[in-house]
Amino acid sequence: MTGKDTRSVEESLEELALLTNSADAEVACQTIQRRERIDPGCFIGRGKAYEIRNLCAEHEVNTVIFDDDLSAAQQRNLEEIIDRKVIDRTRLILDIFARRARTQEGKLQVELAQLTYLLPRLTGKGITLAQQVGGIGVRGPGEKKLEYDRRRIKERITRLEKEIDKVSEHRTQQRQKRQGVPLPIISIVGYTNSGKTTLLNTLTSSDVFVEDKLFSTLDPTIRRLILPNRQKVLIVDTVGFLHKLPHQLVAAFRATLEEVTSSDLLLHIVDVSHPEFQKQIIAVEKVLQELDALGKPTITAFNKIDLVRNSSLLSRLERKYKDSLSISAKWGWGVDKLHRRIIEYFEKDRITVDLAIPQTRNDLVNLVYERGTVLSRKDDDRYVLLQAQLDQRTTQNLREFVKKRRQGIIHSNAAER
Repeated sequence: MTGKDTRSVEESLEELALLTNSADAEVACQTIQRRERIDPGCFIGRGKAYEIRNLCAEHEVNTVIFDDDLSAAQQRNLEEIIDRKVIDRTRLILDIFARRARTQEGKLQVELAQLTYLLPRLTGKGITLAQQVGGIGVRGPGEKKLEYDRRRIKERITRLEKEIDKVSEHRTQQRQKRQGVPLPIISIVGYTNSGKTTLLNTLTSSDVFVEDKLFSTLDPTIRRLILPNRQKVLIVDTVGFLHKLPHQLVAAFRATLEEVTSSDLLLHIVDVSHPEFQKQIIAVEKVLQELDALGKPTITAFNKIDLVRNSSLLSRLERKYKDSLSISAKWGWGVDKLHRRIIEYFEKDRITVDLAIPQTRNDLVNLVYERGTVLSRKDDDRYVLLQAQLDQRTTQNLREFVKKRRQGIIHSNAAER
């Protein structure tokens, strides 16, 4: 390690161990080296590399994982000295994503991220897209013969980018359809394993797969949530963020993460029981900034309070972080308060409008009931006359049916035409 305090390095190694477990591998031992500067040839000193070789022999280790990115030359030199497969943190995370991707979109995005990572490392024995071998760090593209050269990798990347662009267009069309029946959209964001999917299940009575591992959920999930005031919203569970999240993944999953940027409200879930939760908050905000979503309206929910013994901590946090509250997604504690916060957010920009909707447009009448609060209703031969409280976006979508007052007579834009 260079320029880092010991505690930060130990915390990062603890997270690396969790990542390794998520890749279905077992950590046999760990080691740290303090250096003034990184060795350009081996990242660590050659003496340390031989020490790791002896540790591998002693503990029957077949793979060595470094917590920082290695260059192609460093990886090759380390493998020659240690005589074991050597991968870095980014390669490990890519492997986990490859294991967890379930949808075609997710698989395309992971493969693109893998190839973008592997392209500058096409040296020596080369890389393959086809050959699958056991262990971690080899899933997806894997390793290959020299004939799979840089040109073919670039061609595959180009094809993947085009396929992902098509998927992105389809996702955009889906998003536009949702906006056509404009239910508010809430995206759940947070550090990996903070309890996002558990909260989704609790809020919507769903049974989305949950596992106590990093990145247990990869593909985004959308569910409808009916709030206590009967208002309907869409809630989106997104992929978890992480310290040192590989930029290849952020780029490849940009189409998926666009759900965050198009949301009306973000629900930032924080595992307050984690000793470094404040650093995790910073890591999430860094990714949100990269997505141009940092300034979006956000409710911060400090989760897993059932594991916190220091009650004064929760009070301090709620005072420190604006629009925050404490919950336990697992046990449902604080969910009622979260409901109220969401309702308050969507009601604060509501306005009262008079609408004249043609009798033939029951779909729009239903929309008013779904999106707002109907204060009064009167039906005549041609129109359903409603007075309702609606949010700005729904009012804008129904602008042609908003009644106007002229010389004491009420007119509708639709009627005037």
